[in-house]
Amino acid sequence: MTTSEIGPAGEQAPAKQDSSKAPEYNAIVTQRTEIAPGLIILRVVPDTLPFPFKAGQYLVLGLKVTEPRVSGADDDPEGAGTVAAGGGLIRRAYSIASSSHGDEFLEFYLTLVRSGELSPRLFHLGVGDRLYVGPKAVGVFTLDRTPRDRHVLLAATGTGLAPYMSMLRTDLACGGWRRFVILQGARYSWDLGYRSELVALRRLCSNLTYIPVISRSSAEPAWRGRSGYLQDVLISSAIREESGLYLTPETFHVYLCGNPAMIEVATVRLIERGFVKDKPGKIGTIHVEEYW
Repeated sequence: MTTSEIGPAGEQAPAKQDSSKAPEYNAIVTQRTEIAPGLIILRVVPDTLPFPFKAGQYLVLGLKVTEPRVSGADDDPEGAGTVAAGGGLIRRAYSIASSSHGDEFLEFYLTLVRSGELSPRLFHLGVGDRLYVGPKAVGVFTLDRTPRDRHVLLAATGTGLAPYMSMLRTDLACGGWRRFVILQGARYSWDLGYRSELVALRRLCSNLTYIPVISRSSAEPAWRGRSGYLQDVLISSAIREESGLYLTPETFHVYLCGNPAMIEVATVRLIERGFVKDKPGKIGTIHVEEYW
């Protein structure tokens, strides 16, 4: 893992200078941490702080189509130069990973889509570079959807972990009544972003259960954690064995975020256990945010 950052006094590495960015770009990168090839954490400071949002919400990031792409990415998709009106920016929505109580920076957990339009440009950013941050965070994938008398199971693959990090950093009260179970899936252990922080939280907070899962354990003989696909571990006995709680709709609300294929299978299996998916105008016990 490698990290570069701007210090508290504002010292920064040399940045690309382009006065034409001023009308659209309204934030600066202050820290870039590489988790593994194709996975980074970006800390971004908007020009105007504080930036209000609820844990679990997302906002838009943007860069000009003329910005460079990271080395190793595919060429721009056909038609990428034809950007929607609005300053020639490529814009995409990303969940916020930082605490909603913080007022110093916004944090994003990003994966590189080599054939994509925006992520190869975001991966090219370094400390001191500027970008566009949308004016308002939105989304209903928040803990507001869960009654206070229910525990919370947060299941994620890949960078779908981002909104859960915001929830934990904002709402986890160590030793409190409400239990949080984090089920995190990845192919390999080195792709388990935030793993060190989650392990530390598990040790500090008796009401947090962290269950990392990798699907390609045959490549890691030293792995001693859970193996397999997250949707299979979810409905196995793992939740009861690790948390002491049964996975029932009377006990848990379940949040699913990440790969749509995982979400589809997990949702079907949870419904078989009596869980109900959110519907327009009616909150259920399964809450979904797809990340593709």
